[in-house]
Amino acid sequence: MPPSIRSNGDAVVDPELEKSTLLSDGAEKPEKPEKAEGADKAVDASYFGVMATCFVGLQASYVTWGFIQERMMTKPFIDDDGGSASCKDPKWENDCFPSATFLVAANRTLALLTALLLVLWKSKIKMDPSPQAPWYIYSPCSISNVLSSWAQYACLRYVSFPTQTLFKSSKVIPVMLVGVFLHKKSYPRVEYVEAVCISLGVSLFMLTEQKPKGGETDTTTVGLLILCMYVLCDSFTSQWQDKIYRAYKVDQFMMMFGVNFFSLLFTTVSLLSTGDMFVALRFIATHPASFWSVLVLSITSATGQLFIFYTIKRFGPIVFTIMMTTRQMFSMILSCIYYGHSLGFFAVIGALVVFGTLFDKSRRKLQGRK
Repeated sequence: MPPSIRSNGDAVVDPELEKSTLLSDGAEKPEKPEKAEGADKAVDASYFGVMATCFVGLQASYVTWGFIQERMMTKPFIDDDGGSASCKDPKWENDCFPSATFLVAANRTLALLTALLLVLWKSKIKMDPSPQAPWYIYSPCSISNVLSSWAQYACLRYVSFPTQTLFKSSKVIPVMLVGVFLHKKSYPRVEYVEAVCISLGVSLFMLTEQKPKGGETDTTTVGLLILCMYVLCDSFTSQWQDKIYRAYKVDQFMMMFGVNFFSLLFTTVSLLSTGDMFVALRFIATHPASFWSVLVLSITSATGQLFIFYTIKRFGPIVFTIMMTTRQMFSMILSCIYYGHSLGFFAVIGALVVFGTLFDKSRRKLQGRK
């Protein structure tokens, strides 16, 4: 179980994005380059070449995923959507994608097919099947996984993408709180300092981020409540998955398949019972451009999961965390440039405090493993 993804002993660790929780556990120890005599340079070049490929793959997958996610939830599908048109404006309501649940279901559909192929490849071709767990055991974390995914999309109707991205970086804090109050754990002093720095950075950013004229205090409050729901549900997902890994020793592919199976089942039932399935399909039929956005969103989600697993397997969770923190920075910069988010001086300082703390945490853990 990669130590930077889960809580381990007395050290608090960074729970990564929802996608990483489906693949990170159960991965093998990171592979190190084997150096043959007289071939050190060639081996090093190959090793770092693969690392660069993983870095580019993760950035391309998740920066694109975040970009399309923001587009789907904040911009109406109209001919001239490059201006100030926003889904927060009621006049564009009929041109905005109607269902965050449908987007979650679309992501889970492709992820389920990918997981099925990986399970079959491992069991039928590699002849190394995973241990099995009772199917019902996946359902609790599937429910929380669906809720956290829905919240991640839905909050963008109320808060900016940079706020969403930075708020998700504070997920380490509820993990520490659960450890202290429920499990009576103690953490090194530096972990508390890092948690305080992240909290202060996020608070400074959210209090000083420049808002559009007209004020959106009420909607921002709703968005923050949805983000809190995301953090809590995502934390529960991680802890329940950890329980399954420890009890049944399943591998990450079986976990990915089991969680996505129930997630797709729950979202499909929800879509059919509320009628949102037909509303979303009708929207796609009348706004063809939205189909390609949904497709790209699902593909990048699936490819991102594959890069997550391979990166952790080959290079370890600390390198992976550094890459994903870098991805968050790229996503924020792209969002600010393309979608015109204005950040005040102190908001920039707050973001730098958060990312600086995360990078320093990764550096410290990397040094501790040498």
